[in-house]
Amino acid sequence: MSRMNKAERPYDVVLFGATGFVGTLTARYLAAHAPERLRWAIAGRDERRLRALRERLPGGESVGVLRADVTDPPSLRALARQTRVVATTVGPYVTHGEELVAACADNGTDCLDLTGEPEFVDLVYVRHDTRARETGARLVHACGFDSVPHDLGVYFTVRQLPEGVPLTVDGFVRAHGTISGGTLASALGQVAHPLRMRAAARERARHEPRLLHRRVSAPLGAPRYAGEVGAWALPLPTVDAQIVARSARALPRYGPDFRYRHYAAVRHLPVAVGSVAALGALAAAAQLPPARRLLTARLRPGEGPSAERRARSWFSVRFVGEGGGRRVCTEVAGGDPGYDETAKMFAEAALSLALDDLPDTAGQVTTAVALGDALIDRLRRAGVTFRTASSG
Repeated sequence: MSRMNKAERPYDVVLFGATGFVGTLTARYLAAHAPERLRWAIAGRDERRLRALRERLPGGESVGVLRADVTDPPSLRALARQTRVVATTVGPYVTHGEELVAACADNGTDCLDLTGEPEFVDLVYVRHDTRARETGARLVHACGFDSVPHDLGVYFTVRQLPEGVPLTVDGFVRAHGTISGGTLASALGQVAHPLRMRAAARERARHEPRLLHRRVSAPLGAPRYAGEVGAWALPLPTVDAQIVARSARALPRYGPDFRYRHYAAVRHLPVAVGSVAALGALAAAAQLPPARRLLTARLRPGEGPSAERRARSWFSVRFVGEGGGRRVCTEVAGGDPGYDETAKMFAEAALSLALDDLPDTAGQVTTAVALGDALIDRLRRAGVTFRTASSG
């Protein structure tokens, strides 16, 4: 494997899309928590707005400013050559993300994002994984609420179960908060193009090596009452289960036969029924361009809730793992999932890639595979809960 030397680059981390809503929160987090030795910069297409943001950051005089635009591929290649890690908030990624990934893969630059778009993740694997492996670039997707709590929560749970035996883990998500305009645009874009998403998944399956002597599955499951968490469990067809399954494929510690199911946990049956109906209506509306435009106009990318509203938001993901005669229940929990905690997870993942002693990986990798224990330790110090509720 030919790895590119990145030691002489002027920056350790560049935050691309820094003037968007989540980008600004991430920049503020980095300014408050990054070690003094970190060389970092903010980047985007509007240099005036970038400089205005830098002026508002504590210690901002040491933060670099770089201009780059997703419609200008040479600017993205120049960006990738100047840093060891690029953290990009610019979505929807299936529309705006691939040129930057290509630039990072070619230049051996680590790239992480906040995507929850399965189509984008699959296209990146097919088109850029091989090149990234050649140059040593790590392409790490879904580094916010999608899918850090779920991926690392399962990783944390599996490590408390016996080795070398079949394992099952169920995850149950509860959250109170709002989604960002960018997340809404990405979600609507995905459900509006189901055939395109399935085609990307099939293309990935043709390129992905088959597992030998191991089996990994992430079935959607069916709605049920889950006594283990005292709530109705509704299957969640998000990218999270796919990310967990890819971690399980890559890490033998998940056992010879691993299964994960991903649910939303809803306390009351009428709310559960209403949630299913609302999701169905949203998926149907997304098929119609006028309805899709109306929905996205209500919350544009770059917009988000007030600090007071975010302070009232929270999330909790409970995991029930079983195998080898042992059962363990764990929890990952924190504050506002869509914004504050996403910015925290994203920033800490970027810092971990830049500064921590990590496993030797390259290509498209998950947070559990690339960052694992190091990122769990960082998030715990930053106030995200990883705990074992019971075991037996």
